[in-house]
Amino acid sequence: MADGNRAPPDRLVSYRWFNRLTTRWSDNDGYAHVNNAIYYSFFDTTITRMMLALTAFDLQRSDVIGLVVESGCRYFAPLAFPDDINAGLRVGSLGRSSVRYEIGLFRADAEQASAQGHFIHVMVDRSDNRPVPIPGELRAVLETLMVPG
Repeated sequence: MADGNRAPPDRLVSYRWFNRLTTRWSDNDGYAHVNNAIYYSFFDTTITRMMLALTAFDLQRSDVIGLVVESGCRYFAPLAFPDDINAGLRVGSLGRSSVRYEIGLFRADAEQASAQGHFIHVMVDRSDNRPVPIPGELRAVLETLMVPG
């Protein structure tokens, strides 16, 4: 739940691209809600699905890959099996070789996020893990997912 010390949950309309996810029975923990570690899997899946859907990214062959250098999550309301999730994605910032993805997880057709998080990817050459500029095609897609300010 949101409290007076932090911003309230994001609204669905503040995201640019969406991915539908389905919780699994095994996602629930002993408290009968989705375990916190699973949220990161939802984030990673959403980012990868976007890259596969909107670019020519090839999981096994692309010369440039993204390595996660930072991630985080804020929880507002529990998710649990058998919830369907609408995962919203936007780009919060875009650098020469890095991108900050921001993801909101919304139960079914809810307007407020149950959780929201971020992943920062640094693009690297697959062969030596050295940072490289974000490829042009990917940069063009990421620019369409940017949010103002």
